[in-house]
Amino acid sequence: MRDLGTGFRYLLKGQRWVARHGRSYGFGLLPGLITLVLYAAVLVALGLWGEDAVTWATPFADGWSSPWPGLFRGFLTVMLFALALLLAVVTFTAVTLLIGQPFYENLSEKVDRDVSPDGHAPESRLPLWRELWISARDSLRIVVRAALWGVLLFACGFVPVVGQTAVPVIGFFVTGFFLTEELTAVALQRRGVELRTRLTLLRGRRTLVWGFGTPLAVSFLVPFVAVFLMPGAVAGATLMARDLLGEEIREGDEGGGQTVKTLPQPPSGSS
Repeated sequence: MRDLGTGFRYLLKGQRWVARHGRSYGFGLLPGLITLVLYAAVLVALGLWGEDAVTWATPFADGWSSPWPGLFRGFLTVMLFALALLLAVVTFTAVTLLIGQPFYENLSEKVDRDVSPDGHAPESRLPLWRELWISARDSLRIVVRAALWGVLLFACGFVPVVGQTAVPVIGFFVTGFFLTEELTAVALQRRGVELRTRLTLLRGRRTLVWGFGTPLAVSFLVPFVAVFLMPGAVAGATLMARDLLGEEIREGDEGGGQTVKTLPQPPSGSS
């Protein structure tokens, strides 16, 4: 369970790092603001016309006696909005990272140089269009996986008691895992680590991932919080990526010491 606390500390360290680097933080806010406006418009539209959509999709309930049609459709509307919110939390990171690829790449490199004992930051040496293509392709794969989980959890939501207690908790852990994958991808993709290898790394340290991603997933439910936490989340995920790869981390803000990670270096290759 120690990894659970370690993951949460990486999240806090990332926020502290951007707090000390105001310029990087300011630029890192822009992609999140753009994405927030787009997502807010979609969620508002769903809130206004979601019930009409559910009514249109359930004509078989028209002949039911009152009050069952209203209760049934009201439940489906709530579940539909909850599913949309879950997918919004998961895909918000992917879309924001795609929009802000140059900003977050630069921020991640600065974190690497800051905590590396030799001041070195790995570079991808790929053209921007190639990095954007790889990021979009991998993000789509992750979103598909997250959507499948979302549909499964949506279906489990109909199970009495379990659907209203255990399912939301599981949903936060699942969301936290995928959020962490998207965030660590900024640093890992720059090192040439492919998606399959990234997923293997994260699955091997699930409690570390949950400690980082689950609190972030919960906080992302609060309006505007996701925008302000994104730069720090990228910074913290860069620190976690170094941990996953067994790279040394110079803890400059923790007293000038040095923590040496002993995990084996995974194989890497071009994506």
